[in-house]
Amino acid sequence: MKVILKADVKGSGKKGDIIEVSDGYARNFLLKKGLAEVATASGINEAQQRRNADAFHKAENEKTLRAQAKELEGKQVTLSIRTGENGRVFGSVTTAQIAGALAELGYDVDKKKISTKEAIKTVGLFDAEIRLMEGVTAKIIVNVVPMA
Repeated sequence: MKVILKADVKGSGKKGDIIEVSDGYARNFLLKKGLAEVATASGINEAQQRRNADAFHKAENEKTLRAQAKELEGKQVTLSIRTGENGRVFGSVTTAQIAGALAELGYDVDKKKISTKEAIKTVGLFDAEIRLMEGVTAKIIVNVVPMA
């Protein structure tokens, strides 16, 4: 029996997949629990259109994120931080502070997407990486200066 999955089913497939299963499994488990519906011609067509629409939206989203990464690449962000003697920062520079500085420049970047190689605890130039999505990254420079 052909069914269209309404939810992810471990061992069978993901939501929206059209799969062939035994009649008993379909009737007694998938249909009974509401995890699938019988695959009719209109249902198959609708699932295919939904899959095409999802692929289109994903491609558009990736295109905009790649453009944003290209724009961010090599940008320098300046942070004014309170420091003690010898240019040591009280605590360390956080990704939230870097995200705030990027927001001032007009870029909306989530702090969870920003990473630094090591904790920034001194004044100077540091590299940071912004991972916008899988395979789309941008490297920026963080300039930490003492507060005047």
